[in-house]
Amino acid sequence: MTTIEITRASRWFGNVVAVNDVTMAIGPGVTGLLGPNGAGKSTLIHMMSGFLAPSAGTVTLDGAPIWRNEPVYRHIGLVPEREGMYDYLTGGEFVLANAELHGLPDPAAAAREALATVDMTAAADRRISTYSKGMRQRVKMASALVHQPSVLLLDEPFNGMDPRQRMQLMTLLRRMGEEGRTVLFSSHILEEVEQLAGHIEVIVAGRHAASGDFRRIRRLMTDRPHQYLIRSSDDRALAAALIGDPSTTSIEVDAAERALRVQAHDFARFTTELPRLARDRGIRLLTVSPSDESLESVFSYLISA
Repeated sequence: MTTIEITRASRWFGNVVAVNDVTMAIGPGVTGLLGPNGAGKSTLIHMMSGFLAPSAGTVTLDGAPIWRNEPVYRHIGLVPEREGMYDYLTGGEFVLANAELHGLPDPAAAAREALATVDMTAAADRRISTYSKGMRQRVKMASALVHQPSVLLLDEPFNGMDPRQRMQLMTLLRRMGEEGRTVLFSSHILEEVEQLAGHIEVIVAGRHAASGDFRRIRRLMTDRPHQYLIRSSDDRALAAALIGDPSTTSIEVDAAERALRVQAHDFARFTTELPRLARDRGIRLLTVSPSDESLESVFSYLISA
């Protein structure tokens, strides 16, 4: 069991507080670090990987401090968001260099295995300068895996990947989590976290806002007002019916969208009453879609809750 423990950790840069009094534990399996851009996710990952010292508090791996603890680094693989690569090298040379820096007994074999793991063998002899964004992401992944770390930290790993590459990486990370490795990836995209992470940590404005599986995070949202875009066979009649129902707080006719914009404060009642009201009045529901399920709306709710 490999666990990263963050205890009342803060990190500031001059007068700017990037991470503020965060406490959490990241254990085996796949964990999603969720938050909007600028929330402090990258700073937190850099502290977990030993690139930054906490200004206050502690960050440990199985009880050992990570900052300036070289033996601990052998157990950690990092895929940073920023490129920081050597474009004049081939992908194979880049991964091999990382294998050699780790002092592996057979760095060439380790590099070949890591490249094969991320499906980059065919492009290993090409210069990194010729790689697409998705290929760069995969070769960074290979360099992070070359020493077979028990902890893998990935900062926005799906940026620039096409759908096929994303699915391949998700499958790989899911398998690593099932093998008992500790995998943490950051994202600001709700769909990525929902598909992959068994556990979620939410960071907003440098603070730890929520923790749990995806269902628990969604349950925290249940009592907040929800906005829906609704199209029906008779929008005005449906609006009149919904105005009288206590589950709704506001209804607006959107002429441009030819739809209703409805705000419901009682999520459970609204989802049962809407189809009943439509059926009783002979109204066909054509579209019912949430219009505020973006990640930003989730964060706004969580930090104000």
